[in-house]
Amino acid sequence: MGRGWVFQHDNDPKHTARATKEWLRKKHLKVLEWPSQSPDLNPIENLWRELKDLKKVCMEEWAKIPAAVCWSFIVFQGLTNAKALEVLARDGPNVLTPPPTTPEWVKFCRQLFGGFSLLLWIGAMLCFLAYSIQVGTEDEPANDNLYLGVVLSAVVIITGCFSYYQEAKSSRIMDSFKNMVPQQALVIREGEKMTINAELVVRGDLVEIKGGDRIPADLRIVSAAGCKVDNSSLTGESEPQTRTPEFTHDNPLETRNIAFFSTNCVEGTAHGVVVGTGDRTVMGRIATLASGLETGQTPINMEIEHFIRLITGVAVFLGVSFFILAVVLGYTWLEAVIFLIGIIVANVPEGLLATVTVCLTLTAKRMAKKNCLVKNLEAVETLGSTSTICSDKTGTLTQNRMTVAHMWFDNMIHEADTTEDQSGATFDKTSPTWQALARVAGLCNRAEFKAGQENIAILKRDTAGDASENALLKCIELSCGSVRSMRDRNPKVGEIPFNSTNKYQLSIHEQEDNEKSHLLVMKGAPERILDRCSTIMIEGQVLPLDEDWIDAFQTAYMDLGGLGERVLGFCHLQLSPDQFPHGFVFDCDLVNFPVEGLCFLGLMSMIDPPRAAVPDAVGKCRSAGIKVIMVTGDHPITAKAIAKGVGIISEDNETVEDIAERLNIPLSQVNPRDAKACVVHGGDLKDMSAEYLDDLLRNHTEIVFARTSPQQKLIIVEGCQRTVKGRPTCVVFNIPEISPFLLFILASIPLPLGTVTILCIDLGTDMVPAISLAYETAESDIMKRQPRCPKTDKLVNDKLISMAYGQIGMIQAIAGFFTYFVILAENGFWPQTLLGIRLDWDDRFNNELEDSYGQQWTYEQRKIVEFTCHTSFFVSIVVVQWADLVICKTRRNSVFQQGMKNRILIFGLFAETALAAFLSYCPGMDIALRMYPLKVSWWFCALPYSLLIFIYDEVRKLIIRRSPGGGSYFQVSHRTKWGYLTYYLKRDVFRGLGKLCKESALLAFIGSWFHQWAARTESGFDWTVRELPSHTSWMAKRQEAQE
Repeated sequence: MGRGWVFQHDNDPKHTARATKEWLRKKHLKVLEWPSQSPDLNPIENLWRELKDLKKVCMEEWAKIPAAVCWSFIVFQGLTNAKALEVLARDGPNVLTPPPTTPEWVKFCRQLFGGFSLLLWIGAMLCFLAYSIQVGTEDEPANDNLYLGVVLSAVVIITGCFSYYQEAKSSRIMDSFKNMVPQQALVIREGEKMTINAELVVRGDLVEIKGGDRIPADLRIVSAAGCKVDNSSLTGESEPQTRTPEFTHDNPLETRNIAFFSTNCVEGTAHGVVVGTGDRTVMGRIATLASGLETGQTPINMEIEHFIRLITGVAVFLGVSFFILAVVLGYTWLEAVIFLIGIIVANVPEGLLATVTVCLTLTAKRMAKKNCLVKNLEAVETLGSTSTICSDKTGTLTQNRMTVAHMWFDNMIHEADTTEDQSGATFDKTSPTWQALARVAGLCNRAEFKAGQENIAILKRDTAGDASENALLKCIELSCGSVRSMRDRNPKVGEIPFNSTNKYQLSIHEQEDNEKSHLLVMKGAPERILDRCSTIMIEGQVLPLDEDWIDAFQTAYMDLGGLGERVLGFCHLQLSPDQFPHGFVFDCDLVNFPVEGLCFLGLMSMIDPPRAAVPDAVGKCRSAGIKVIMVTGDHPITAKAIAKGVGIISEDNETVEDIAERLNIPLSQVNPRDAKACVVHGGDLKDMSAEYLDDLLRNHTEIVFARTSPQQKLIIVEGCQRTVKGRPTCVVFNIPEISPFLLFILASIPLPLGTVTILCIDLGTDMVPAISLAYETAESDIMKRQPRCPKTDKLVNDKLISMAYGQIGMIQAIAGFFTYFVILAENGFWPQTLLGIRLDWDDRFNNELEDSYGQQWTYEQRKIVEFTCHTSFFVSIVVVQWADLVICKTRRNSVFQQGMKNRILIFGLFAETALAAFLSYCPGMDIALRMYPLKVSWWFCALPYSLLIFIYDEVRKLIIRRSPGGGSYFQVSHRTKWGYLTYYLKRDVFRGLGKLCKESALLAFIGSWFHQWAARTESGFDWTVRELPSHTSWMAKRQEAQE
């Protein structure tokens, strides 16, 4: 049966069966008596067939099964085919169960009908409903609501397709798990090797693996020959791990006799019994947990939902209120319904969805240039609410370019000489202790110089290896000569690589001066190295490691670590040639050589200089209210020194240890709350309760966690998440536009702004300027502001509403209505004449409507003037949006501080102006969009208001800067990052006062002021662009009325 396998266990079937039976009884598992009817089967196979609750054995128990029991699985030569089919039918195939997937059509529908899109669809449906009512009640209904419904539908469909395309590119989560499943597996059944599909592997199968194979299931190793596996797909660590049949750790994830599904065998061979398949593997459990996590809403999703609820609430409230008012004032119920629909639809910002999508995409692309991949567009905005950053040290805060700085040997600290000519050496290079220390540093080292660099200075040569080992390599190369020659003279015969559990690296070498003896060399964490030593070398003499030398070691360790340097300890041991003769096979898996009682040689410390930008970045984060926590695996002393060097621990702040040292009192007498900074050893986390950790994170502003493991890092992150608490806030909504709605119903004037012109604003002139704000550079004081709390600080709040509708928005409304009344006055309709004129104005059969001078106007002529007013109102919006766009560049800083460096924004200003001019003067627009050419002077009517907006906002920002805690009425939410949302809300005032108001007379009260101005106009109404047909006598009548 052996087929060349060599085992040191007893291969007597009866003996192994007896051991198996005894072990199972100890585990309280049911064991039936051996069946007498199967004398031809060996006892182990009988046991396998009759053991009904073998499936109760968990992975922890499998790892602890004695070697004799493991041998029993080899004896019966694997499962029978019948048994394999039985288990396959019971457990199912060896595949990961994919999580419930959402069909693509459902994902597409979510993009079309979810969130903000739903509001647009409701608006479109209401437009179609209003148009249907108009068709049923009017002989010649206007097509405005039909156009608006079609445009809204088109906007939703286009943006939905775009969003679906962006999300589809990065939503393949389970594909990565599917790629982990190997296609084939080599199993032994009924004593025969056979290759089967990996999905047919079952529990109890005997599997053979070799270098290059991917593990098909969780295996309990029963035999191995130099087998090593790469667990990077499971743990992220690529260092090969040895696999042997021996049980080495209580944690099944750490023991050497378990190989995990989806990991790779990198060298050697092994046989193992399958103990877990499919979802019952460790990887399967991880996949199940990952797929079962509830996907929470992103902050921008919550903000959009909040915005939708706000807009919907306001729209419904206004619509219902004025529906009732319209009925009370005598309008028919159909007219009141259309009015209700118009108010609701007018509150829908048609272009916002497209703008948000485009801006998020642009931001994601900009982050990709910074090597940050954004899988979910909506996750981009989350960065604005970051309150805590947990950062690793090596390579993140530091440059990961180590240089040996100091050495401690012969009870003295020496400064390392890093000059090429070694002219600055301050120690005796002939010291036997230094020579022994340098030999260990050169031999117990995997780093190498890359080929072809002999003529390059040593410090400038490229190396292949760990940053610390690279520093040691260059130091020894400078001080002692060629390290390669040293290694050639002392060939390596065994090695234990460094790992995070042992925290040391060990290698065994043949000695150049004595071929029959071997030298064991070791380096690693100083405290771990010292624990394995019993002697110390001082000036070439080996002395007992007593308390005095341990105190000297601790003092040197503290001094070097306090400099912010990474410290390593070194030791060696001369192995006895009698016990370890030439040719002895050193087993680094079973460790058949001593690793205790070594001789301590000294310390070497390396400095990893901080990145130049780190102190400034940490300072900016702190000024912004973001807590920066260092999480590292280094010694607490080194971690604390680095933290002080990069500003994570301020110079003025002390730890508990610092206070105790300053006051010369025991640590127990120091109140932890008196220390603003703290350094926590990772090993202490297991003894901390969640409440104590939360209290520590909450009451210390500057924290360093040292000597941490991956599990401890998870505890830290979870603690940080628990301490994020939202601050209460009160939101009061004041809707100032309710007054112009009331005046509209009472005054009944011609329509100031039409549906078509509103669409030209929303989806035309506003798009490029709004998107250009995504290219705006951050304000200079952006990192001095507290991070936004996504749970309480809403994107749309009372301050933003006040700013958009109550302050800037009202100025914009005045500008539009001023131009509107100017044009009507120049055409003979003074404001007081417009009051109550709406029904006669829209009467198709009334062709004798008189203006303020007695001139009669036909229906077509009135509509030409009305559409001209629509165009002028549209142009006025563009003019005031010049200032609106500029002031939206900043929330607190002056525009003069920010500057006009955003070329896209400047282009947006010219683009919206050019588009407005094109829509106004392009031939045929009077038929296509009912937009008529304007006199040049009408472009300047809104210009004073545009200047007023700019001046007013500069004064407002000045008040905020000088009184940060006051002037709340003038503040826009300093949490809100979406300038273009403010832009839209301000713009929506026009829609609220134009389309919503439908012929509002909001500013009729100022008519007496510009009536006098219009009456004094000498030139009257100049038809230089187009003529009113058959009406030339009204000018004479107006002059007569003036006289």
